[in-house]
Amino acid sequence: MIAISFRFLAGRYHATPWGRHVNEGAVEWPPSPWRILRAMVATWKRTLPDLPQHQVEPILRALAAPPEFVLPQASTGHTRHYMPWFKKGPDDRTLVFDTFVVLPPGAEVTACWPGVTLDDPQQQTLDRILANVNTFGRSESWCEAELAATAHCANGITCRPINGNAPRDHDIVRLLCPDPTTAFLDNHVVETKERTTGRGKNRQTVVERRTIYDPAWNLCMETLQLHSERWSDPPGSRWVPYARPRDCFKIEPKARRRPIAGRPCIHVIRFALDSTVLPLVTETLPLAEAARRALMGIHGRVTEKNGVRGRSMTFSGKDSNGNPLVGHRHTYYLPTDEDGDGRLDHLTLAAEAGFDDAEMRAVDHLRQIRPFGRDSDVHPLRVLLLGFGALDDFRPPPLRESRMWVSATPYIATRHAKTRGRDRIDTRSVEARVEFLAADLRRQLFAVRPDLAEMADDLRIEPVLDAGAFRIAGRWRPIQFKRFRSKRSDDGGRRPSGGFRIMFPEAVRGPVCLGHSSHFGMGLFLPEPPGNQRI
Repeated sequence: MIAISFRFLAGRYHATPWGRHVNEGAVEWPPSPWRILRAMVATWKRTLPDLPQHQVEPILRALAAPPEFVLPQASTGHTRHYMPWFKKGPDDRTLVFDTFVVLPPGAEVTACWPGVTLDDPQQQTLDRILANVNTFGRSESWCEAELAATAHCANGITCRPINGNAPRDHDIVRLLCPDPTTAFLDNHVVETKERTTGRGKNRQTVVERRTIYDPAWNLCMETLQLHSERWSDPPGSRWVPYARPRDCFKIEPKARRRPIAGRPCIHVIRFALDSTVLPLVTETLPLAEAARRALMGIHGRVTEKNGVRGRSMTFSGKDSNGNPLVGHRHTYYLPTDEDGDGRLDHLTLAAEAGFDDAEMRAVDHLRQIRPFGRDSDVHPLRVLLLGFGALDDFRPPPLRESRMWVSATPYIATRHAKTRGRDRIDTRSVEARVEFLAADLRRQLFAVRPDLAEMADDLRIEPVLDAGAFRIAGRWRPIQFKRFRSKRSDDGGRRPSGGFRIMFPEAVRGPVCLGHSSHFGMGLFLPEPPGNQRI
């Protein structure tokens, strides 16, 4: 017995049965024996021209008998695309389907010839040919072929030729096979022409033979010639009925994977931003809000079931009833300028609650962030996923350790300053505004980061002022930042805001993001460069 196994490296087998159009969506399964022999001839002549024909031909003649197949579990799929046609003009396109068989990783298709035996030199020659096979079917069907142990066939033949009715749980499919009596003849590939030379007694008739094929076999006749000569079936071939299991393309459901104990949870996701013109740092809040909107929309689509979309509490910051979550464990959307040019170039998502599998699928689908509202005509931002992991896996600026943290965006107070009554504040006084904001910042710091409460006595907060006005990153004033969210009830732009420096007695790990709209990048503090730090 001889057995040959085919393993498709991309997990796909692309081939259209003879006589069928590619747009019919029909797929050849199992591979036709006619295709197997033609692939061997093509590999032999293209890569092993040193092998003489008298060594290869007996092997191919032996394999011209219809084989039996051991088929792995498989399913079908297709892609569709538009190709230039130029029939109706330069912009004309035609829809083309590419249907293929999908195989599990490492799966093998085994063809077995029970009544065929080859001696050792013939098996070595066949093994050399099979080792050079790199495609089988269309060019995108990357393949490895080799002689297989006959034990592979003992595991069970799932598709074999029949001479009568197929078993009850099988279907009958026709496979194009070589005809052993005519496949290796040359009666359709060699042109003969008689030519007369000389006169009288010296007159001779010479028969000239011409062929474009080597070897000159009907098996080697090209498809283009077959179509031009209107052959319904290739010369040297025959149709053989096979019994194929009816459920050969059935997809068995797999048990849902359970969470692995001890599997690290994803707390941080990092993106790089790219666009024709990157947004200014003053666009931090609108960008963070657009990123949240994009991820929530994608998450709803990937989790939709029976017309009902899922809701991510981690992305939205709201529970299933739409009420805001308490505790700041949901996502912080933190756009940052990490090259110091005044434009946002990175986006960090940080969530103490962690991201589940559905949320990570949404992250994987995120390709761009589109602006919203008045800026909808601005170029969309392309995003590139840089990585994700636990807090200890990343050291970007928002997540580093430092003793001194300085405002990268304005700190917006969590309440309005009273302008009437006993506790009123003179908002026209710089000192009064600084005192009000610093006190609110201190309360928020220990409310959001209770782990820092033991540093309360040694903590220092000082304003970052320039000529009596708050400064952010040495160039911006808080009023230059967009501080209103897109929802109508938001009043962040009317609340007091400013820039501060926080000095801890020991190094603290980020993120440090506080105040109103802190989950949208407002009130973000970054480690101060070492040259600017003071004790």
